[in-house]
Order: sequence, then structure tokens, then C-alpha cells
Amino acid sequence: MSVIANVSILLVVVVAVMINAGTIFGQNKIVGQKWPVNQRVSFKEIDHSSYHTLLQKYVDSDGMVNYKGWKANSADHDALLKYIKQLGKVDSTKPASNEAKLAYWINAYNAVTIEGILQVYPTTSIRNHTAKLLGYNIWKNLKLISGDQQINLDSIEHKVLRKMGEPRIHFAIVCASIGCPRLLNEAYVANRLEDQLTTNATDFFSRSRNLQINQSKRELRLSSIMSWFGSDFGQSQEQQLQAISPYFPETAKQFVESGDIRVSYLDYDWNINEQR
Repeated sequence: MSVIANVSILLVVVVAVMINAGTIFGQNKIVGQKWPVNQRVSFKEIDHSSYHTLLQKYVDSDGMVNYKGWKANSADHDALLKYIKQLGKVDSTKPASNEAKLAYWINAYNAVTIEGILQVYPTTSIRNHTAKLLGYNIWKNLKLISGDQQINLDSIEHKVLRKMGEPRIHFAIVCASIGCPRLLNEAYVANRLEDQLTTNATDFFSRSRNLQINQSKRELRLSSIMSWFGSDFGQSQEQQLQAISPYFPETAKQFVESGDIRVSYLDYDWNINEQR
């Protein structure tokens, strides 16, 4: 066998070992706790109150987070980790409303993202920690224990939440960036979910970074979120605008109703959503 062939085989073996160890795509980081089956509860029985208290303390009304203060307070960081452990108690086979499931998964996504940022803080952007091949990717390598599964942020968003038929999740889940919707400074809960989703969708489109009008060009400029996930709101642009326009400011509603407009998309701000 030639030297080149031997080297090739060696490289294949090394790459396989590295992939198995998680060093090519980034070492997995597991958060949460696996609970005995007899201690598991339904989605509706998961208590989000401790997480709510933390959000009230460290997140302002604009959704900006005091990551520095949160990381410096070891007791509150431990409280976040304890809440994330509680998320592991869920038993998805037990009956629960769609609202309870949505509240659980939205909170799970946001809480795990916050923990992911606290792990790497100080940082200027989550994109500093989303390697595509070599190295750690917070969206893929940070995994939550939920029941019997370990699930990453990417899967929570695309394989769970987007499959649940509620497109307004895109105005609720927050990837620690200014371009995201604001991080609501309260936990999502089943009995208030409709109001919370409506409130945050309305807030999202009230901000110029997410919606702008150019009257002279007859142009409606929307957040890139609507470019990436527009199909979740409808198959055509008309259907998408019909779905989101109820949350527009009045001037934007009138602009859309006037017809003969074109839609473009704004640049996304990946800077960290940190209190300054």
C-alpha cells in the first residue's frame, strides 16, 4: 500500500475519532438534568416562576439583558441553571394544551440561549460562537435535557416550535441579538400566551429596525426574519402581509392597504442584546 494511501486511511480514522469526540463540529455542552420517570410531569405542570423572577431582575422593557450583572451574581446564575434542570422533568406523553407546550419551548429556547451567552461572556455577538464546521456552535452544540432527549437550540426552533403552527414564535424566541425580537422580561405562560404573543409581535413591528416605510419608492422594509421565515406566515407575500399587518403601527397598516407596494428586507443586527 502506498504512503499516500496509508496517510489517507490515517486521516479518515483521525477525522472519525474527532467527530465522535465532538471536536470537529464543536464539543457538546449539556445543560439540565435527566429525571426519574416517576418524577416527570406534563408541560402544564412545569413551573416557570423562578425564571420569571430572573427576567424581571436582569431584562429591561426593551429586552436588553444585564449579562454582566447576571454572570457576576453566582446565586442568580445558579437559579437559572436550576430552572433549566426543572425543564428536564417534562413528560411529553402526558396530556397538555398547545399553549402549555408553546410556553415551555419558548421559555426553554430563551433560557438556554441566555445560559449559552453567560458561558462565553463577555462577548459581542452570538455569531462569535456559531462555527459552521470547526469549533463550537451554540445553536448545535449546546443541548438541553428534556425528558429522555438532548435537544439543541436549532432543533427546538426548527423541529419543534416551527412545527406547532404558531408563526408568532418568531417574535418570541430570542437569539441574544439586537436584530431579534425583544426578550420579554417575563416568562411565557399558557393562560396568558395569546396576549404575550400579541404584545411582542406588536412591539416588534413598532421598532424601526424591523419595519420602515419609503413612501416615494412605495417600499415596505421588514426585518430579515420575514425573509428567512416568511413561509411560516403564508405561501404568498399577500398572505404573509395579511398575517402580520394586524401588528403594524396604523401608518404601516394604511400603507399596506393602499396597495402597489414592494417588500424588501433590512440588514440584521447580530450585536449582543446587552444593556449598556
